[in-house]
Amino acid sequence: MRTTFSIRRAALVFTAVGALALTGCGGDGDGKKKTDDGSGKGTDSASTVTLPKLDGENVSVAAVWTGPEQENFTKVLDEFEKRTGASVTFVPAQDPIINFLGTKIAGKQPPDVAMIPQVGAVQQAAAKKWAKPVGAEAKAQLEKNYAQVWQDLGAVDGTQYGVYFKAANKSLIWYNAAAFDNAGASEPKTWKDFLTTAETVSASGVTPVSVGGADGWTLTDWFENVYLSQAGPEKYDRLAQHEIPWTDPSVKEALATLAELFGKPELIAGGADGALQTEFPASVTQTFTGGDQPKGAMVFEGDFVSINIAQTEAKIGTDAKVFPFPAVGADSPVVTGGDAAVALKETKGAQALLTWLASADAARIWAGAGGFISPNKGLDLKAYPNDVQRTMAQALIDAGDDVRFDMSDQAPQSFGGTPGKGEWKILQDFLKNPKDIAGTQKKLESEAAKAYKS
Repeated sequence: MRTTFSIRRAALVFTAVGALALTGCGGDGDGKKKTDDGSGKGTDSASTVTLPKLDGENVSVAAVWTGPEQENFTKVLDEFEKRTGASVTFVPAQDPIINFLGTKIAGKQPPDVAMIPQVGAVQQAAAKKWAKPVGAEAKAQLEKNYAQVWQDLGAVDGTQYGVYFKAANKSLIWYNAAAFDNAGASEPKTWKDFLTTAETVSASGVTPVSVGGADGWTLTDWFENVYLSQAGPEKYDRLAQHEIPWTDPSVKEALATLAELFGKPELIAGGADGALQTEFPASVTQTFTGGDQPKGAMVFEGDFVSINIAQTEAKIGTDAKVFPFPAVGADSPVVTGGDAAVALKETKGAQALLTWLASADAARIWAGAGGFISPNKGLDLKAYPNDVQRTMAQALIDAGDDVRFDMSDQAPQSFGGTPGKGEWKILQDFLKNPKDIAGTQKKLESEAAKAYKS
């Protein structure tokens, strides 16, 4: 049986002031990182956590992060090494990470710690008895620095297993400011206005929307934002736990809304076929290269988009701007995701690393590098490199226990987190044929029913 969690049932929305702050802000001007990178010259170099001496100990950490994310996480691990004397090895993992960890455990070579990006996968690791409970020191950091919801997300049957180190605001649309200016387009606040803006940009000669459809998780995020705003938080929670079927009329309504975009291939960079061949990083970089003639003028995804924007010459706040996902119903949605550190070995090094990752010190290092939002309320917002990220981080912290976690990440991994299968594959098929709403619902329900029984 799959263990579920419950959180306070309330919607999280941006206020008008928050939305204005999000879209109208830029960087610090000097571009310097005001953070602790281990040099002692950060915003607040005073240590907030005590770690044991681990001279001679080897600690391995598995994660699916690559490229800039891996590089930034390595900086966090480097500082852990300096403070403890341990030697840390990063182990590249593949999605689905549960399958990857299963092979490692079967071969008697599990990593000490794994960064797990799905709530359902944390629950599976606990159910398989792979995960080890969080120790007292890490628990103390969690209680000090985290809202209860983030503690609950890492717990199974009342036992704490996960430390949510990295979070994400997954309800943002980033846009090429020059392309918008040339088209005379403005930031939309509703779904209807969003479609109108897309048509306006298209009329200027630029394809309006870039979609990374080769990565099925981006399509689940599209669905979840539309569904949360349109159906409301109570329905969202029920569908997330499969308490209502995917054949429910609310799912039909959300898919029909998505079809208003997906059904117009001229509004999507490369059309449906092109989108299905475009991986998420490319969906971002092609939005912010080519000056005012990019392959796509807008791209939807979370705060972590800034990592990929940094690989272009575009500057966040001037060339690259952002607005909240448009309201389909009464309010704009805010969906969050996150990566939890879970110990897979009963070692002093594994527990020390969990304690480190639950601290504000560890969060401060990656925050300064950008492309990161922390649920750690002990982190000084000055650590973030620009006002855009500060605003997104503040919205997450201010939400407290009212966040809505990514729906597919709550599902069993076979349904909500496996490339080429389940929800990922079905929504890719839907992108290619958005007229088949009933067929899509039947496939989703069939796959969900099998996954939730396992």
